[in-house]
Amino acid sequence: MKFSKLDLLTLLISLFLFSSCKDSSTIGLDVSPATRIEGILLDTVTVTSNTVLDEPAATFFSAGTSGGFAGLPRYPLGQMTDPIFGATTASLAMSVGLPSGTGFTVGQNAVIDSAVLVLPYQVTAGSTAALSLFTPFYGDSTTTFNINVSQLDANLYAQSKFMSNTVYAATTQLGALSIQPKPTTPIKVTRVITDAPDTVYNAVPQIRIKLNAAMIQSKILALDSATLSTNSNLNAAFKGLKVTATAASGKPGGIMFFEFRTGNSNLEIYYKRKSTSTTKTIDTVFASFPISLGTTATPVAATVTHDYGTTPVAAQLKTPGKYQTTYLQAMSGVRNLITFPYLKNLKASLGTKLVINKAELVIDINDPADSIPFKIPPRLSLYRLDIAKQRQNLPDNNPASQSNPSGDPRAVLPFGGYYDNTKKSYTFVVTNYIQDLIDGKTVDYGTYLAPTAATEFNVFPYPTSGGRAVIGSFINQNNRRIRLNIYYVKDPN
Repeated sequence: MKFSKLDLLTLLISLFLFSSCKDSSTIGLDVSPATRIEGILLDTVTVTSNTVLDEPAATFFSAGTSGGFAGLPRYPLGQMTDPIFGATTASLAMSVGLPSGTGFTVGQNAVIDSAVLVLPYQVTAGSTAALSLFTPFYGDSTTTFNINVSQLDANLYAQSKFMSNTVYAATTQLGALSIQPKPTTPIKVTRVITDAPDTVYNAVPQIRIKLNAAMIQSKILALDSATLSTNSNLNAAFKGLKVTATAASGKPGGIMFFEFRTGNSNLEIYYKRKSTSTTKTIDTVFASFPISLGTTATPVAATVTHDYGTTPVAAQLKTPGKYQTTYLQAMSGVRNLITFPYLKNLKASLGTKLVINKAELVIDINDPADSIPFKIPPRLSLYRLDIAKQRQNLPDNNPASQSNPSGDPRAVLPFGGYYDNTKKSYTFVVTNYIQDLIDGKTVDYGTYLAPTAATEFNVFPYPTSGGRAVIGSFINQNNRRIRLNIYYVKDPN
């Protein structure tokens, strides 16, 4: 009996001495002591991060993709100049549809009164934390923007690819407007109703750009019935619109976001024609030519350009290497290539097979004060490349389900990636991905970190949100850094 007690005491002392070699931590916060999981914390695994250019993304798709919509949930327009990230511009190209989809009749002796391009801001409904993170404007809201509308030189409706780096030529100016964005303020609009009094109603937040009436008369109202019979014929004649926005001199500028899904975006034309009931009466007619991403979608595309000039971002892109900070920027700007160069040797260095209870990738913002007026992204995406260099979700963000039978049954959401304003950092749960890398079940063909929209995680850099971040690298001297926390136990087998 004395010997058995001594053996037990020796075992307990050995466990205590071994566990003191590394930090012992509890996994999870506010977990009941009866159900918590404990393990050894390893937080010294090297993580490298390098600033690299992101790739252009599609801004319009064939009908039936993107969740049943043919385009993006919101589109960017604007110009901004950031001392760290340089200049960014975003413009829009859009085709115009017929009021009823097919067969529009102008009427006899039509004479235009006015024409207005209506662009509604994208305003996210709802009150949840995730939804409230998105705003229809990014940047300095006191900036005045000079909006310009021109006619496209080529038929947008007939094109097949709509990448974010495609430039759409437009030479004939149709209208202009100077505004200070008010993306959350409804406006009053007077609508003309045939054979009834005009009505005034509260419209959704929008900008209304008055176009040259004579040009719209000749380019649309003067078209014959055959041209106005289908959207295809209309767009062959009237090739579409391009909208640009230039920030006032001396202002940082920003990016406005507009939506084309709800049917509120239109080219409104007000004109007079002979009444259909009597030849002596003149009717004032309102016709709404939709710019819509509905079932009979008319293409809407965005062009985004970045000019990094002589900024710190440009320096890292030109000369890759080890830096104290790295950079992230939305809208096909810059992303980070993340690597774990010594992870594959972890088992050998520890002398045992590991069972990971939890692994977290933590990304610290280097200096949160640098975010005004260009705010830190409310959410980041983390994804990997497969052997074909295609973007894929990490296994921890790919749960198996009836609609996703090829998903990973180990995945337990939430995956993370939201900005913690208290800690000034982002955290991703990457348990299964790190376990697979350590065990050699997965090859790291490239792991990337980039901004994404708060309301929809996406591995592609769609231009649906603004945001840029300066993050601390693994060697950051201020201890604001990217790091991998691994909580593990030794596998007894």
